[in-house]
Amino acid sequence: MSRSLLTTLERRRLVAQVSDHAGLDAHLASGSRSVYAGFDPTAPSLQVGNLVPLLMLRRFQLAGHRPIAVLGGATGAIGDPSFRTEERTLNDAATIESWVQAIGRQVARLVDTDGDRGALVVNNLAWTRDLDVVEFLRDVGKHFSVNAMIQRDSVRSRLERKGSGISYTEFSYVLLQALDFLQLARRYDCRVQMGGADQWGNIVSGIDLIRRVLRKPAYALSMPLATKSDGTKFGKTAAGSVWLDAGLTSPYAFYQFWVNCSDDEVVNYLRVFTLLGLDEVDEAATAVSERPEGREAQRMLAREVTRLVHGDDGVAAAQRITDALFDGDVRSLGSDDLRQLEQDGMDCTRVNPGTGLLAALTAAGLAQSNGAARRLVHANGVRLNGEGVTDSAVRLDREGALFGRYHVVRRGRKSWHLIVL
Repeated sequence: MSRSLLTTLERRRLVAQVSDHAGLDAHLASGSRSVYAGFDPTAPSLQVGNLVPLLMLRRFQLAGHRPIAVLGGATGAIGDPSFRTEERTLNDAATIESWVQAIGRQVARLVDTDGDRGALVVNNLAWTRDLDVVEFLRDVGKHFSVNAMIQRDSVRSRLERKGSGISYTEFSYVLLQALDFLQLARRYDCRVQMGGADQWGNIVSGIDLIRRVLRKPAYALSMPLATKSDGTKFGKTAAGSVWLDAGLTSPYAFYQFWVNCSDDEVVNYLRVFTLLGLDEVDEAATAVSERPEGREAQRMLAREVTRLVHGDDGVAAAQRITDALFDGDVRSLGSDDLRQLEQDGMDCTRVNPGTGLLAALTAAGLAQSNGAARRLVHANGVRLNGEGVTDSAVRLDREGALFGRYHVVRRGRKSWHLIVL
């Protein structure tokens, strides 16, 4: 079972480094094992890049092992310096706790928390809140060589940056993450940690601490960092980060992020960001090669990832909005659909009830002036709530608005705008 799992992970290009491939194989083959990944609360939501370790936990769970998600109530208060050019802004305890709670709910949707091998979601503040500083320095700090710590790429890059440096606070982060691994080994016999490739130094420090304190072997597996095909940062759009929280990135905008990925990216994203079998991924690759205009693989990707994060209802809403805009049938949209478009799915302008159509078109940037807007209307270039409009004297009132609030404007074939009263 275990060798097949690791082979599959490698075929999916999900493995960057393994500390001891043969040892990890044997460890996993010996029974159901606990594996963990950590998630620091640096924002009120996880973002799409966090799906890589989340789904890795799920893959191990499907293979018969128990995942543990560690939420960084303690480490999040310190800040991971890994490959950052400057110090993180420290957040207050109440903010961190609220983010821990929100992220915990997101994690619980991606892994199964029921049954004998149900996932554990734990907060590392549980074993650090009452930790005595002298005890910590004596029992943990004594096992770490400063000489070795400053040779870590993540630390050295900061030390070598002119006018930057690193605080003792962030320098100590690796000790806290190593303590997490040690505590999980003690409490749950967890001796496998997974993380992004930029976490490798932190992870292997935990392996060394477990070996020194518990006299037991532990194992590390890192994953390649998700990037776009051109090597640029993954998970960013013109509107900002793509979040897993529907209140920050709507299911429709989330779906569109995936459906708009390029042919060069989609097959790898199917391997990494879905639980589809590799045979299905290979079929999608064939579709990309032979029928790229159909964008079948992109729609499959968008469907699968949106279902994982937002459920069947999220997929249905995203597809309903997509189809309505493609067909121009905006009156089929529900109030929740229009709220998603208002949130982040369409350019949006707010006007007072009774505003003239020409003034609204100008305010929305769909015309450069009222005169240009009038010519556009008279040339049948504008549709309002799905209907053609040629009367330039029309006013946008609540009576004609969708759900008493929304006017959906379409200029030409592809330019959409939402006017909100």
